[in-house]
Amino acid sequence: MNGYGNRSITKALVRAFLLGAMLLSPGCTDREHKPTPGALRFNISTEPPSLDWGIATDHSSIRVIMNIMEGLTRFDEELVPRPALAERWEVSDDGLTYTFHLRKDARWTDGRPVTAGDFVYSWQQLLDPGMAAEYAYFIYMVKNAEAINTGKIKDPEALGARALGPHTLEVELSRPVVFFPMITTFISTYPMRRDVVEKWGDDWTEPVRMVSCGPYKLLEWQHAYQIKRERNPDYFGDRPGLDRVIFYMVEESSTALSLYLTGDLDVVHPMPPPSIPTYENSPEYVSYPYFACYYYGFNVSKPPVDDPMVRAALAHAVDRSQIPKIIKGHQLPNATLIPIGLPGANTSLGREFDPDRARKLLAEAGYPGGAGLPAITIGYNTQESHKMLAEFVQQQWNENLGIKVELRNMEWKVYLKELQHDPPHVWRLGWILDYPDPDAIMTVFLSNSGNNHTRWKSAEYDELVLKASVERDPGARQRSYDRAQELLCREQTVIIPLYTYSINMMVKPWVKDFPFNGQDLLDLRKTRIEAGG
Repeated sequence: MNGYGNRSITKALVRAFLLGAMLLSPGCTDREHKPTPGALRFNISTEPPSLDWGIATDHSSIRVIMNIMEGLTRFDEELVPRPALAERWEVSDDGLTYTFHLRKDARWTDGRPVTAGDFVYSWQQLLDPGMAAEYAYFIYMVKNAEAINTGKIKDPEALGARALGPHTLEVELSRPVVFFPMITTFISTYPMRRDVVEKWGDDWTEPVRMVSCGPYKLLEWQHAYQIKRERNPDYFGDRPGLDRVIFYMVEESSTALSLYLTGDLDVVHPMPPPSIPTYENSPEYVSYPYFACYYYGFNVSKPPVDDPMVRAALAHAVDRSQIPKIIKGHQLPNATLIPIGLPGANTSLGREFDPDRARKLLAEAGYPGGAGLPAITIGYNTQESHKMLAEFVQQQWNENLGIKVELRNMEWKVYLKELQHDPPHVWRLGWILDYPDPDAIMTVFLSNSGNNHTRWKSAEYDELVLKASVERDPGARQRSYDRAQELLCREQTVIIPLYTYSINMMVKPWVKDFPFNGQDLLDLRKTRIEAGG
């Protein structure tokens, strides 16, 4: 970080502090503020740990990478995968082989063409056990990918991804995954230049060394302060709408909102929940469903919640409609796993609030009025909203069922370790979908999933979810997911889905064509600034 950058952000933060009272005064306006011509100023919460798209997993890194790079495909406004670096592709009749034909006019920022070999190298790097890439599993459906990543196969050339020529990439799958073109939109599948990585090692992502092929290119990275990107003049696609994108690293959402109100940011995302009621009637406020689910899970091996009837009683005893009033984030109460707004969602499949039914089920389980039921423990990781929700559920179960509920708060790393080794009776998690398909969340509860902390295994559930992943008929796919959710959320009551997340943000009127989507993808190719907005 240079001295100028440090003084600039300090000055902005001082102004934000002095104007903090504006958070309570929706009558204050920013009409005296003007946009920076051709530039979008946006907050990201943290310093990106890495701009290496082979190992990046956090939101901040992904926001930067997806605008300086391209994949084989990209999502359109409706989250349908469309051609990007691949101008077209064919799929074999058995659904196992994809042949991608790359654009001949796609070039890296140093002028070299993007080739099929760049994809093969990138995917081999992703799967290298020594890289320990968290998103390596993303391409496990490619033939031999999992075996290479786990060390069972030592030769990376055995991967089912081959360059048939400079502009032809053949990908062989181990099973016919119908949503594979969605997978190739994700940053982990982007191409990578072997010569650049091998020359510079871990420093290849610095602005003076990085080569990219997206609509914008990395201009400046002042660590812990800002990242600047400018339009890539050699981008093969339509001319991007912005000259420059500036990401400021602002940890506190309340500080980001203050900077927005002073005119130092054009967009603030996310909004601090306590401020949402103040600004939700502003024409600049935007809210819509986020493809993410917040749920309570059961350790089905631990009495007394090893009894499905007890679990069902607990599920019926929670009034989800109260959650948005408590958390104040425009959450969307939902009793099923697939988030609201995602194709495949069906909100009629779970256990809704019904205290009379809850008391009847608990009595049938042998605990009338809660008598004789051992105390139930709810575990959660340290965060105020999780604490508030746990206290609410504790109160609901006490009032509606007459049972004793103990709360256990843990630091995040300790909490994750406990979920792996000995989960409490009830525990909380949220799951953000990596791609907009039910498979991205339904696979969490497969018997062999490392993210399934319920200790529940169901051959029927596994078969339904795996069948849906290869099913080409949308109606048949929907029926499989409906039945799987019935098992998970109603018949066995393995989890209690509580709500679909919402995205809450403020956008200046001069920002046009900002990408609003349930996947929260920040694709800024079409975004522009209009001074008269």
